[in-house]
Amino acid sequence: MTAPGIALQLYTVREPAKRSALDTLKRAHDIGFRYVQWSGMPELPAADIRKALDAAELTAIAGHYSVEKFEQDFEGSVAFWKTVGVSDLAPGSMMTECRDTLEGWLAGARRLDALGAKLRREGIRYSYHNHAFEFERFDGDSRYKLDILYDTASPANVYAELDTAWVYVGGEDPAAYLRRYAGRCPVIHVKDALLHGGPEGRPRMVPLGAGELDWPAILDAARDTGVQWLIYEQDDCDGDPLEDARISYEFLKSNLAP
Repeated sequence: MTAPGIALQLYTVREPAKRSALDTLKRAHDIGFRYVQWSGMPELPAADIRKALDAAELTAIAGHYSVEKFEQDFEGSVAFWKTVGVSDLAPGSMMTECRDTLEGWLAGARRLDALGAKLRREGIRYSYHNHAFEFERFDGDSRYKLDILYDTASPANVYAELDTAWVYVGGEDPAAYLRRYAGRCPVIHVKDALLHGGPEGRPRMVPLGAGELDWPAILDAARDTGVQWLIYEQDDCDGDPLEDARISYEFLKSNLAP
């Protein structure tokens, strides 16, 4: 069984990237990363992004991009991401106007499904990235919001970019959720957390292995269910984000070793 690949979600290092995107990319390469997800970085033309990635000897395998931008300019948006070189895309969350009611949520799911179908014809795989709020329920429906989304959208059009920490914060078992959506999670975010310790008692995101998640179970589930990419992400870092990225990279390398 082939082990999943490792990538860095660049949102993790957005602060140093504000000072120098190229230096940040090169430091990521020095840590050992060879693949990244483009998100949270300075806004640049696609050709400049590709040039910076090439200079740092990195490949972007995924990106985050809003539904609205695709709806406003589908052809231009597809051209942008094809220039960058990604084959997997996801929105960062459900559209704001679709979150508050069951009817709105179902309409949002249908929008994601329609966009995913169009992107599939362009050779781009579309996923949905969750936070914790998707593990809430609407009145009149016993399912989690996340499950409503995946029940409504076709598996061929909308995949599950499950975020392990947010599944955990939402009250569920990330390994079990990977198995629930086996074959539908080609790209996931591996993220560790402490339920408490953040500002005002909120969850605290920490380097991989420093939190409460059950990594042996999660990594076994990832191998068993066809996950292709483990993308390390850490929303907030107490110190140098690149140092946390180094710790997390070494954690993944050691725990994915045969």
